[in-house]
Amino acid sequence: MLTIRKLTMAYGGRTLFEEADLTINWGERIALVGPNGAGKSTLFHIILGDEEANAGTVEKDDYAHVGYLSQEAGDPGEETVLQIATAINPEMREVQRVMREHENAGTLESEEYAEAQDQFTLMNGFQLEPKARKILSGLGFKQEDFDRPAHEMSGGWVMRAHLAQILCLEPDLLMLDEPTNHLDLMALLWFQRYLSNYPGAILMISHDRDFMDAIAETVVEIDEQKLISYQGDYSSYLGERELRYEQKMSAYRNQKKEVDRIQEFIDRFRSVASKASQVQSRVKQIEKMKTLEKPRAPRKVFKFHFPDPPRSNQKVIELDKVSQSYGETQIYSHLDLVVERGDRTVLVGPNGAGKSTLLKILAGTIPINGGERKAGYATKLGYYSQHRSELLDESKSVLEEICTTGAGMREEDARGLLGSFLFRREDVHKKVRVLSGGEKSRLNLVKFLVDPPNLLLMDEPTTHLDLLSVEALIQALKQFSGSLVFISHDVHFIRKLAESTWHIADGQVTKYSGGYDYYLEKSGLLDDERGGVTA
Repeated sequence: MLTIRKLTMAYGGRTLFEEADLTINWGERIALVGPNGAGKSTLFHIILGDEEANAGTVEKDDYAHVGYLSQEAGDPGEETVLQIATAINPEMREVQRVMREHENAGTLESEEYAEAQDQFTLMNGFQLEPKARKILSGLGFKQEDFDRPAHEMSGGWVMRAHLAQILCLEPDLLMLDEPTNHLDLMALLWFQRYLSNYPGAILMISHDRDFMDAIAETVVEIDEQKLISYQGDYSSYLGERELRYEQKMSAYRNQKKEVDRIQEFIDRFRSVASKASQVQSRVKQIEKMKTLEKPRAPRKVFKFHFPDPPRSNQKVIELDKVSQSYGETQIYSHLDLVVERGDRTVLVGPNGAGKSTLLKILAGTIPINGGERKAGYATKLGYYSQHRSELLDESKSVLEEICTTGAGMREEDARGLLGSFLFRREDVHKKVRVLSGGEKSRLNLVKFLVDPPNLLLMDEPTTHLDLLSVEALIQALKQFSGSLVFISHDVHFIRKLAESTWHIADGQVTKYSGGYDYYLEKSGLLDDERGGVTA
């Protein structure tokens, strides 16, 4: 379907690809992986024709249609959610625009409106709409949302509408850049089912390990400016990559040993006339060798052992008949909850159900309308929010902030930990005030690791992290002896850490005394088709 030949691409003196090759076959499911900045999104834009490579070609079958979902959608106009989902190409969008203008003006008898309606029919617009409705339902939209102007909704919901659009289009090659970022767990489960039956090829970038394991049949890694293909899912790729490194390292060592042996002969007999022809033969032998470069070791998960927090009470925190509302919208009424020492609880439920609100109530960062929040006298609470940066000292460098927080921490250990969370080399000397929002979130996360509380409340802690950083966080939290309550849409992260699950919907908290798979089984979600549509 699509072939990349001898692709070379450099930015500002840094080479991303050098004579890289890749073939995407009809129906193939590929996960594109590599560290941040390796060139994953750049490769997408080259395939789409938005960027031109320095050298090489991208060849696509004449009749292959490519569809692309970016990480961000532009600001919507007056379109409704359903209109975005059905606007699958420029022609359809223009017809919809004309029809919408006449419907708003009440000029339904006009010739232009009749012509637009005929075009809409010819393009199967009326058949497209039922499919769009089913896909939107699967992605978590309610029926009453379909005709809402998209600009009234959050950016995450707008992204879901655009995801529905690309699924309605059903291209031969579906290109997805972090498609799960804005999906809650129920929508993610539906989306995985949908893609498992998708008839076209899929090329995706994702930081969700379980999602890649569920969908990918091939993993393509950007490594040393090449595109290296591995058969199997992401977990298989990790093992194969390690094996490939060991094979390359063995070949490098064997060649080096052979070159050293030959060079020793040359040095030893260079001045011996009777050995001149043998010496010359060995010199030519070395010259003809294609010298193997020492392979770069795959990045490893940084292992960090942080100090145990102080021991808490058995009841770490308790909510007694708590009520909470925003304006006239009641979120919780007479809510009773207890977090006990050692709990590891994940909050799940649809977006907007009140998960983050519950975490803020537990953290004491918002006032409650009724009831009582009671923290144990020995509770040392830490609240990690993606948008919380007021605990950082803007005048300090990244390294100073961590060394100050972790009393007695060696600079070498601080650098290693920061590197694991994407602060590398000179990044550690940046002042906090110049950091981006994502960098501040990661720095806050590291601060929790070096000075942990005994009750850790975390809202989407894996956002802004790459896959190895997520693994480092998982390993750190696995040895954490305090209590953990968290929200995440990263299923791998949840599976590794959650020992109990609280499902939140319609102001009710339903408790499941097991992790994510136990929750799926007992809740019946595995049997819920969310609209029943398959690709």
